[in-house]
Amino acid sequence: MVGYDETFEDALAEADSRLPDDGANAQRAGLAGIFTKPLRRQFRVTARYGIKGNWIAGHHTGIDLAVPTGTPVYAVGAGTVVLSAWSGDYGNAVTVRMPDGHYAVYAHLSRLRIKAGASIKAGARIADSGATGRATGPHLHLEIRSQRGYGSDIDPVAYLARKGVRLL
Repeated sequence: MVGYDETFEDALAEADSRLPDDGANAQRAGLAGIFTKPLRRQFRVTARYGIKGNWIAGHHTGIDLAVPTGTPVYAVGAGTVVLSAWSGDYGNAVTVRMPDGHYAVYAHLSRLRIKAGASIKAGARIADSGATGRATGPHLHLEIRSQRGYGSDIDPVAYLARKGVRLL
């Protein structure tokens, strides 16, 4: 369960402002159109995108995929790691800015395996799942944002489907 976390949003904005726009570089490298699943094992969906609840946004801003702590987590798309750090309610989290301008947020991680500023390919191992921050059990919270800020969330299942990846 994640709600608005001012510390995370401020850290994300500050980190993102320091990085160059890498969209053109990713296009030239042929990485922009490649997408994949964030997990390579079976999982159970414990909270879908958009369900109503006690979050600041009024709905769940991502999808929760229950897996044991320590399960490898992979980048759904290429991009630049904007933030890889403790992130308040999100716990340990990684945020990747993708070439199409969207952001992928991976939250509640037990171990971070990538540093901010790194350029990554789709499928790169970025972390291990966990239950850090405001979590009720081990899982991956995957959130896709159309912009950097909170409230710009979109359905990650639909987003990945448009990229040719069937998550569910």
